[in-house]
Amino acid sequence: MSALLATAVAALLTGCSSSPNPSVSQAAGRTSTTAGASRSPAGPSGESKPVYSYKKAVRETVWVDTGRDDDRDGKDDRLAVDIVRPGEPAAKGRKIPVIMEASPYYSCCGRGNENQKKTYDAKGQPVRFPLFYDNYFVPRGYAFVAVDLPGTGRSDGCTDAGGPIDVQSTKAVVDWLNGRAHAYTTHTGTTPARATWTNGNTGMIGKSWDGSIANGVAATGVRGLKTIVPISSISSWYDAYFSQGAGLVGNAPTPGALIRMVESEAAGARCAAVNKPLGTGAVKSGDWSPIWAERDYVADAKKVKASVLVVHGLQDLTVRTKEFGEWWDALAKNGVERKIWLSQTGHVDPFDYRRAQWVDTLHHWFDHALLGYDNGIDRAPMADIERTPDHWTTDAVWPPKSTTPVTLNPVQGTKAGVGTLGTQPGSGTETFTDATEKSETDWATHIGQSTGEKAGFVTEPLTKPLRVSGASKVTVTATSTTATANLSAVLVDLGPATIRGYDPAAGLGISTLSGKSCWGENSAQDSACYKKTAAHTTHVTSTVFSRGWAALGTAADAHRVQPLTPGKPYTLTLTLASVDHIVPAGHRLALIVAGTDWGIAEQAADRPTITLDLAHTSLRLPVVGHAGLPST
Repeated sequence: MSALLATAVAALLTGCSSSPNPSVSQAAGRTSTTAGASRSPAGPSGESKPVYSYKKAVRETVWVDTGRDDDRDGKDDRLAVDIVRPGEPAAKGRKIPVIMEASPYYSCCGRGNENQKKTYDAKGQPVRFPLFYDNYFVPRGYAFVAVDLPGTGRSDGCTDAGGPIDVQSTKAVVDWLNGRAHAYTTHTGTTPARATWTNGNTGMIGKSWDGSIANGVAATGVRGLKTIVPISSISSWYDAYFSQGAGLVGNAPTPGALIRMVESEAAGARCAAVNKPLGTGAVKSGDWSPIWAERDYVADAKKVKASVLVVHGLQDLTVRTKEFGEWWDALAKNGVERKIWLSQTGHVDPFDYRRAQWVDTLHHWFDHALLGYDNGIDRAPMADIERTPDHWTTDAVWPPKSTTPVTLNPVQGTKAGVGTLGTQPGSGTETFTDATEKSETDWATHIGQSTGEKAGFVTEPLTKPLRVSGASKVTVTATSTTATANLSAVLVDLGPATIRGYDPAAGLGISTLSGKSCWGENSAQDSACYKKTAAHTTHVTSTVFSRGWAALGTAADAHRVQPLTPGKPYTLTLTLASVDHIVPAGHRLALIVAGTDWGIAEQAADRPTITLDLAHTSLRLPVVGHAGLPST
């Protein structure tokens, strides 16, 4: 495993990685107060207040029966569900809502920037819960529920990397909270555990794999799940490993390998046969298969009833932005109430780049969705977007209503591989050879040079700022000298800027400091204090802000990589990652088409030379307002 791959795997496993402005979609209209919701006492601001004792909270484990026997031991699997909830509400007759995170990381790898794990006392009862959710929200009248995914931690069963086992088993916990499933007070006992303390209103949250499960459970349409908060999360597991047939190296080599990193020792012995298909050629070829179909939550977005608060780093190369883009578009088509935060970071939790505003937004979001408070968050702007380090803007809807497609065309230049980009028809050809160990950074740095491994096309300096919002598309007509070929297309902002250093060596855009800030209440075993962070910035002369990759062999069938006929032209459209980026006036926009994007995409079996027919190659940009683009 390469160093870059190892770093990306570690980021996926551990999840490390302006004034308050809570906001949400206006598209779905105002959400009414949740029927029958039991409220925590609220102050004049209309928000839940910390009136319950965290130190006196009930801490317990229940074992939820999933109704499945995925580890094939002849018994229904039980999930370990650790709960911390106020001790007072039961005596006062109150029913409380639930904030839930289902994760494979609680025992193996930890959660958050400090890699926190759950801990237990001598009797096996939970005493520490990772992250601030319990410390902050339990005093405000919520329960926090931390679920070990099947086959991880103390749970039975077999995790299957976001597949039906993970999703349906976690759904069983939501069902139990709503009185539709069974649980027990011990792992193997028969004494029932009933969730009489909750009103069933559940919000799921999580980063990376955790948030992916929240997406998957929401896509079942389960009753009682009122909202989800997926942070840098997967919506289609195929897209985590491939892009239009081209292999990507940002995660573990196969879902099976990823499972082996998180599963418990007991599950490793029980689940080898169950997970064998996840390590075979069915997940290595780039072809669409049933394995990917059952891990595609976007296909079931029409079933989502929960509101959705999406959070993603625009420079996240571990879980790439296509994951949130296609999910967001599918939710929009079905009128789901939603809100989005987009940062300049890599694979980072917003608690570690905009802490105070994030806690405030999350507090209002859960109060609205789970307690039914009319706190105005549903009438505030939909999108919060980081433009430069720690500078944020908002949009009433996202993408903005004024977004329209603009087509730009590449034109052959006077030097090989160095052309122009404008609104006039394209012309000429460009040829490049797939080169090993050359990346998008190399291409952008040498955009004005004939380097042989890329074709670059650059506009004149922009007369006005150009805002690209959404997913761009690059259509190429290309001829390969070999039977296999992968293509990359990237958009580059050419001009000086100070950005977050989003690569792993730069902390994915944050620096961890020695001081701490506290969010909620402490107990002897569970501190509410976390290390502060600051933006890790770097000065650049060019910024790659959107990317797309594809196997040219998918030109005829998007679900299957077919051999190419050398010398035959193929037309293919690459869908680039969803973005929101402003190219300032005076900067230039560049489109680069090349072979392997080293460190992100895998090389094809061959090393082809590619010829582009520029008259049949184009870039389609979603542009907000007047583009300010030169015509040539």
